[in-house]
Amino acid sequence: MESFDRAIAVYTEGAVFTAFDIETTGLEPKRDRIVEFGAVKFDRRGLIARYSVLIDPGIPMPPEAGRVNGITDGMLAGQPPIGEVLPDFLRFIEGTVIVAHNAPFDCGFVNENLARLYRAGGVSFPALPNKIADTLLLARRIFAGREHYSLQSLASDLGIKTRTAHRALDDARLCMELFTHCCCKAASV
Repeated sequence: MESFDRAIAVYTEGAVFTAFDIETTGLEPKRDRIVEFGAVKFDRRGLIARYSVLIDPGIPMPPEAGRVNGITDGMLAGQPPIGEVLPDFLRFIEGTVIVAHNAPFDCGFVNENLARLYRAGGVSFPALPNKIADTLLLARRIFAGREHYSLQSLASDLGIKTRTAHRALDDARLCMELFTHCCCKAASV
């Protein structure tokens, strides 16, 4: 993970970041599957590009996961498989610093899927090569002493509007706004 001070420094220097979020069939990367990617590329001047895609996980969407993210089997039917989506996602994040809320979860799923795909092809693939900034850890530092650090709780308290909670693209946008807010707060301290 990227150090907080380094992430904030490269943000103020104009580096390009990609905040991303995933939705999944469950919480276990080795067993469960990614069903949605959402990402926003940005720098200190603002939004550069968006990326959003649903993915056919090849397994039924568990009802409990669907209740959280609102994604149904019908929405996933006919969508591309992860093997088609990951190369596009990797191109989208290339050369950027990744930002995620609870980054070990999201990056863990991506890395497990990369390993699974490349193992199937008999090739070894390293983890995501990008530097990573975790807004959960950053928020715990900037807003120490809070009772809750969920993305939605932080966004609500900071006046960041949630449009479609627990959908990947909107959560990526919230993550971007939380990160920029934390950078501004840290710079003013």
